[in-house]
Amino acid sequence: MFDALLLLSFGGPEGPEQVMPFLENVTRGRGIPRERLASVAEHYLHFGGVSPINGINRALIEQLRLQLPGLPVYFGNRNWEPYVEDTVAAMRDDGVSRAAVFTTSAWGGYSSCRQYVEDIARGRAAAGERAPELVKLRQYFDHPLFIEMYAEYVRAALASASPGSRLVFTAHSIPIAADERYGPLLYSRQVAYAASLVAAAAGVADYDLVWQSRSGPPQVPWLEPDVTDHVRALAQRGVTAVTVCPIGFVADHIEVVWDLDSELREVTDELGVELTRAATPNADPRYARLAVELMAELRDGREPVRVVGPDPAPGHGFSVNGIPCALTCPRDL
Repeated sequence: MFDALLLLSFGGPEGPEQVMPFLENVTRGRGIPRERLASVAEHYLHFGGVSPINGINRALIEQLRLQLPGLPVYFGNRNWEPYVEDTVAAMRDDGVSRAAVFTTSAWGGYSSCRQYVEDIARGRAAAGERAPELVKLRQYFDHPLFIEMYAEYVRAALASASPGSRLVFTAHSIPIAADERYGPLLYSRQVAYAASLVAAAAGVADYDLVWQSRSGPPQVPWLEPDVTDHVRALAQRGVTAVTVCPIGFVADHIEVVWDLDSELREVTDELGVELTRAATPNADPRYARLAVELMAELRDGREPVRVVGPDPAPGHGFSVNGIPCALTCPRDL
């Protein structure tokens, strides 16, 4: 059914000279002041101007190739090299006719799902008439392997933490208006649903869900509470140890290694709170196997395999303006 797989991701700079052009790509058309970009650039320059994300994705591609012997695996990005437009052109030139697209985001909503569909359309348009058909694989926030990985990471982190460490799940904040764009809080409800599944699988009955990495103007409401504010509030209540699980991120990219491992750790050190951070999938072989299983669902015409929680899963059977997503955004849900 497919003669190739495209790993589609966000992209990141791989040298100091690339940092500002990359950030300009990310924020194009949004009117972000240059001084704000310069401030964010310092996060990347702290790591030599190299985002971990491309290296992690290349390691994931090697895992995909091991599990898909003989099937070409391509790599494309939204915001930096290798750009999706160039990758789709290379696929066309290699004779690829129909490829699955696995994105490094598990969620619904605009930035985490619909924008990747737009990336796919832009890549095909740039490749012209002989562009391969590209089929985006479904969201996977409740796939058994997704839940299994994070539950294992949470158990390991808690085992290394002091007894009684408070479990806190975190994901990238977005404007509340964006969360409402495709229905009743689709993205935030999916994150909350996945966190509940992971906590149950890890044997944790009580936990918190917070948000991080907001970047918009202060007058625009974003999802809250912020992880730093929340940890300060926990400290005021007498909590002395916190275990953070970045469930919203499938890799240790800049929002994890800077916002949590650097900035949040400075705060916890100041407060005298022990901070333990759970892992993310990165190039875990099970993450590659998840992509393979999503492809097999389509190939074999199987019903999607999901972990079922006590509440209905947000997004299944979802529609936009009364039109099912499957008609407006193929394989979007």
